[in-house]
Amino acid sequence: MIKNKNAKVAVKPSVSKAILKLSTLSLSMMCLSLAHAEDTENTEIPEQPVKVAKVTVTGSSIKGVAAQSTSPITIIKGEDLTNQGITTVEEALTKVSANQAGFSTSQNVGASNTEGASANLRALGTDKTLVLLNGRRLAYSAFSTSTTNLNIIPLAMIERIEILRDGASAVYGADAIAGVINLITKKSYEGFSISGGFLQPEQSGGDKQDVQIFGGYGDLDEQGFNIFGVVDYRRSNDIMAKDRKVSKRGGIIPELGIDASSANGFPANFYDPTTGTLGNPYGNSNCNNTPNVVADGGLCYLNTQALIGIAPETETISAMGRGTFKLSDTFNAIGEYIYSHNEVTTSIAPDVYSRSVTLPKTSPYYPGEGITPSVDGLSGVPLQLYLRSQAGNRVSQSVNESHRAFVGIEGEAYGWDINGGVTYAKSEATDSFVSGYLNRSKLQAALDDGLINPFGASPDSSLWNSFSVTGESNVASLDSTTVDLTVSRPIYTLPAGDIGLALGGSFSKQEWEAKVNSDIVSQVPGSGIDPNKPLSQGDRDITAFFGELHIPITKTLEAQLAARYDDYSDFGDTFNPKIAFRWEPLKQLMFRTSYSTGFRAPSLYDINAPQSETYTGAKYDDPVLCSGGKDATPAQYKTECNVQFKRMQGGSPDLQPEESTSYTAGFVLEPIKNLVFTADYYNIEIDGLIDTISDAMIFANPTKYADRFVRDAEGRIKYVNTTLVNMGGIKTEGIDLTLNYLTPMTATGRFGFGIDGTYIIKYDKQEEAGGAWEGKVGTYDDPAILRWKHVANINWSYENWKMMFEQEFYRGYKDQNAIGDDAYDYHKVSDYTLYNVSGTYKGFKNLELTAGIKNLFDAEPAASNVMDNFQYGYDPRYSDPTGRAYYLRGTYKF
Repeated sequence: MIKNKNAKVAVKPSVSKAILKLSTLSLSMMCLSLAHAEDTENTEIPEQPVKVAKVTVTGSSIKGVAAQSTSPITIIKGEDLTNQGITTVEEALTKVSANQAGFSTSQNVGASNTEGASANLRALGTDKTLVLLNGRRLAYSAFSTSTTNLNIIPLAMIERIEILRDGASAVYGADAIAGVINLITKKSYEGFSISGGFLQPEQSGGDKQDVQIFGGYGDLDEQGFNIFGVVDYRRSNDIMAKDRKVSKRGGIIPELGIDASSANGFPANFYDPTTGTLGNPYGNSNCNNTPNVVADGGLCYLNTQALIGIAPETETISAMGRGTFKLSDTFNAIGEYIYSHNEVTTSIAPDVYSRSVTLPKTSPYYPGEGITPSVDGLSGVPLQLYLRSQAGNRVSQSVNESHRAFVGIEGEAYGWDINGGVTYAKSEATDSFVSGYLNRSKLQAALDDGLINPFGASPDSSLWNSFSVTGESNVASLDSTTVDLTVSRPIYTLPAGDIGLALGGSFSKQEWEAKVNSDIVSQVPGSGIDPNKPLSQGDRDITAFFGELHIPITKTLEAQLAARYDDYSDFGDTFNPKIAFRWEPLKQLMFRTSYSTGFRAPSLYDINAPQSETYTGAKYDDPVLCSGGKDATPAQYKTECNVQFKRMQGGSPDLQPEESTSYTAGFVLEPIKNLVFTADYYNIEIDGLIDTISDAMIFANPTKYADRFVRDAEGRIKYVNTTLVNMGGIKTEGIDLTLNYLTPMTATGRFGFGIDGTYIIKYDKQEEAGGAWEGKVGTYDDPAILRWKHVANINWSYENWKMMFEQEFYRGYKDQNAIGDDAYDYHKVSDYTLYNVSGTYKGFKNLELTAGIKNLFDAEPAASNVMDNFQYGYDPRYSDPTGRAYYLRGTYKF
């Protein structure tokens, strides 16, 4: 059974003014930004009593105020993000130090069936961070079914982002092991406005444009209703490898120990299966001076990574409509609908044929037949080709479409706060071949007929494009319907205050389906998609009941208790508790601590996904056929050196849930007015980790994982098995630190300073149950586990002016691979620091303007020899290749 946890917020009749400031000053560095100049009182004005409104705070079912939370919460204002030129939720979450290397949009390059973009709190995995919208779940990505695609969430409609940096399974159920990201939308809007902006890098590619239109009508108090809508459009251009210094050398970077050129090239290499001859008719003549091709040992190798787009082209249109209707003085009805359509277009090297097409002796281009130079040792049988298409790059498109509808009520009756409703969410994902993917059968026919020259220019060069295959390759959908109800109220009065009780339950039904277009995929072996299982399906019902208590033990000490029971129709039930305390011995000092358990159920994809073959991201040497490296390998096996092998991926019906325990302890200190320091320690353990024994692990230890190599009749690797399994676990602990300060208002304005950082003390991983624990902090572990990350800013505001100077810092780490012959001499990825500056002016009537510079000093991405992504020379999860870029945006209110 799994354990569940709950993060709660206390309910208190009154809150001191100093503690209220803790909620506005200490929860986040971003909260400190320039908007606070308007929110904090002028010290010359006499203090007035403050009425504190109680609201639902992320991590609790009982209404309270953020300052009273027993769990650490970070709050980011949407307005502040906009003023920094941020237009996507993915980019916004890079400002959170607890978020380390989620799945980035750039990682869609060369990948299929992806989650688009996702968050990764505590570096525990993108499937252990729960993303909510207004406290309720969004539909997961249709391909992963366990993560939320951040690209489908329009930042324009987000009022604030609340990040609960503590396990919360006792409140929200599965997937909240690392924490919760709650996206809070605007609740009402009156009037009409339009916003737009653009970002222009100094170098080619990567420019962005966005526009938003807001409209709303109705005053809820006066007219009894409010209806509003938002339309958001965003697009960005791709960046090609040739257009950036960090990537233009592609996969040949000697100082990083990278030589990732491909034996599947042009002019084609060939293999004679009768004599075992491996060669190239132009291998000793510099490969006909073909661009991005190098000759080595009589063969021609293509530098594939010099041809790709390192950042994809994206386009998103989103819309939100919301209506709030006053049913009575105590009840409102709410209707909400959100739609998003996101397209990601990627470009990788031309289509590949690794001995899957042949050249017959009857072809005029057969070596020695008059056109192509002869090669010794040929038997006259058809030659197996290692060939690249001449129809241009393979261009793919991933489309993610999301619908979310909610109808509910909220209000108060008989002393109970009541919140309930029905949510329907659907996500649809489609991968398509746009261009550059070729029909293998048609290509083979053209080779047989002597119409295609695999070693040089063909008489009709347009013939390559006539083999093109376009259309949808994969389609998946995930439907989720949830009915939920939560009620809460004070149930008993103690000398220190009221005991708060919350009770609730929910029922969810999920249905998943994934289809492979076998007709198209079977024509394109280079796609890496298995056409043999065209349909995969799964469904489940989830029933949950939960309760929460807030107990004021004394005037300064409060306890919060929570528990949740979940029953899954496809694997069983689980019970998860949480206990937390908050102690405020002084108005300037507050301590908090919590203990909880959590779980993550294997997703529908984890259980039901078909096992299919795709190519490894990195290139390896066959540990048997190329055990001594390319130079020491017999000629007929050189193609088994430094090559992308196939790997088997997919789910398993035998998976069991992951279980976790979580402990936090911290304090909030305000020694003087407007100077706030927070420190929060976390300790998380996960058992039964659902993961893959990755291709990197398999090739790094081929003896241990010998059973993971599946070979063909010739002894060559057919694929390595990387399907999902329950592995060992993770133990991690660290500290979140924030320091924020605002000066009093002066004749020259108000100045502020903030820093938000996370220091990871320990991150140990166990590859298999009962196995050894290995320390991973400061090393690459797909992804790297950074010891320290912070975001800091200095800001100033005066009348209609606001300015911010920001620093983003990422601590360096030990790279993925060693350099040279010393297996322990790993490359060290250097620290990575970015500086950004922005300014906003509101002095025009109805118009607000913001301008800024990102990457002010044009810092290059930190050099890395990671080979798990298609981008070589740096890691796109930590470094941005865009370079210095300028942005401008404006908002006009009619």
